[in-house]
Amino acid sequence: MTETATDDRIDAAVRLGDELVGVWGSWCPTMTPDAKRVAFISDRSGAPEVWVQEVVLTGEAPPAQRIPLSADPVIAVSWSADSRWLACTVATDGGVRTQVWVVRPDGSEARRIAGDHDEHVELGPWTRSGHRVVVTFPSPAPGRPTRSYLADPRTGRLDPLAEGDLIHVLDVSLEERFLILLDGERGRQFCSVVDRLEDQHSPLLPSGTGSTDVALVRPAPEGEPGPLYVYLASDVGLSRRQLIGLPFGPNGHRGEPRTLAYRDDAELEAVDADDAGGLLLLVWNAAGRSELELFHTATHERQPITGMPGLVATTPVLSRDGGSVILGVEGPERSNELWHLDTHSRRWTRVTAAPEPQSRLVVPTLETFHGEDGLPLTGWLYRAAASEAGVVHLHGGPEAQERPTFSPQHQALAAAGVSVFAVNVRGSSGFGREFVHADDLGGRFDAFGDVRSAAHHLVASGVADRRRIGVTGRSYGGYLTLAALAFSPGVFAAGVDVCGMSDLTLFYEETEPWIGAAAVTKYGHPERDRALLEAISPLRQADAIDVPLLVVHGELDTNVPVGEARRIVSALQELDRPVEYLELPGEGHEYRRAASRRRLLDALVRFLAAHL
Repeated sequence: MTETATDDRIDAAVRLGDELVGVWGSWCPTMTPDAKRVAFISDRSGAPEVWVQEVVLTGEAPPAQRIPLSADPVIAVSWSADSRWLACTVATDGGVRTQVWVVRPDGSEARRIAGDHDEHVELGPWTRSGHRVVVTFPSPAPGRPTRSYLADPRTGRLDPLAEGDLIHVLDVSLEERFLILLDGERGRQFCSVVDRLEDQHSPLLPSGTGSTDVALVRPAPEGEPGPLYVYLASDVGLSRRQLIGLPFGPNGHRGEPRTLAYRDDAELEAVDADDAGGLLLLVWNAAGRSELELFHTATHERQPITGMPGLVATTPVLSRDGGSVILGVEGPERSNELWHLDTHSRRWTRVTAAPEPQSRLVVPTLETFHGEDGLPLTGWLYRAAASEAGVVHLHGGPEAQERPTFSPQHQALAAAGVSVFAVNVRGSSGFGREFVHADDLGGRFDAFGDVRSAAHHLVASGVADRRRIGVTGRSYGGYLTLAALAFSPGVFAAGVDVCGMSDLTLFYEETEPWIGAAAVTKYGHPERDRALLEAISPLRQADAIDVPLLVVHGELDTNVPVGEARRIVSALQELDRPVEYLELPGEGHEYRRAASRRRLLDALVRFLAAHL
């Protein structure tokens, strides 16, 4: 291919990326009790905002109504049980810290009720009456507790509810007597029930290896002891996350936990329930694809739901009467759209329609390969036509998971002639408890080996020439990118680090206190494990990075603070190494504005295409 033809191909790929960034989506649905209206987040205006729309199952729905709040991005919304209020999470200045706002569904009486530029606060559930909503203030400094409150949306009054180390309130019982609390570090989170009347606090499951991250309290099914029942998604002491049920009630009444639904080929990733506790919606993660079931609590009957119009389901909600499901659905060729499922007829109806891309997109294939120690690994391959260049893409977390979703970046790189291998190295979620913990602490070195194995797979499968393989990733994936270049020289020809850590000791000093406190189980303790943190920090071996590197970071990032980027760039500049730096103004850890995502995609595609 001539140089002119190559330049034309890259320009066309960038234009494709710009087009796909402009394909807005809708997500985070929340319904009124009668399931006739839905509020959701959409970036159709260029940044995430709240929109409200009627749910019309026949004929054409009226246009969605935008609900103006703040100039900052809105990242979550929840409808009160009495239909009178929407509670919203707003990203302060677009950064990591968030505020809680409330607004009437018609857009009136919008006000901030918790959080500000200096104080981070998180949105919790509404009470069953809908009169108050939970807000949580994470620990502002080491040694100080996290505190949760019940907030009155009308007056803004905050009444103390609970406090602890890293707590989140997952649910509140109907009469507001019982709370379900989540606490603990990453990968070791546990649930407890708090009896506010008796001031009693007790764990729901025996202590053990694993984590619990979903819990709902509902009336006990017919024939079960105890007036209440809690449903958990947990892998504590188990090989995979599954549905656990547990009866409980006043005066310390507690039944034995038991498994209600389990699959040995999938993990339970989401649960919702109707108000009566008779029907549950289960969402399973099967090798990255989503599968839905309805679970009848009285009979334990499981009914698979077929015909979902996409590969991946996000933020599913079940109506209070159990008759409706609304969830986000997406795939490699379609952005996130909202769909309605009638649980009786099993009929699917589109609620919001994302713009359809005009270009033909790549549908990835699921590839299997092995780590250096033989551990089975997978990745989604977006294969470019007639090219010998490839890039290993690494997701964040590390507990996130690469799935067949809508990715303007992967599609633009493939159009530029660079195949993308989006891999799930050890530490990723969706593959069982042992896999997600396989990179903890000293296991980080094995994760480095997984990245090398991904590059070798591209060569062995004939996708890419070994001299034309790059590596890129964001957040933890950005850190792994730097680690791959620093600790595995000679494997990759170029790298792009997006908001990754470069020195884990300094990361702990500068990140938000609640983020650092939760991370010790994954990376190591900043004092007890300092030698390990120094050994796995790419900045301390920057002299080994001798290939072109692009570093991208948000100006306002306080999750992975911007100093992590500036230090590695400065070190490489002092060594006279080929490094470029793009700092995105007004962005935090997530790049929520379309203009910022376009700048990133343009720079990334041109950089990798030029160097591979």
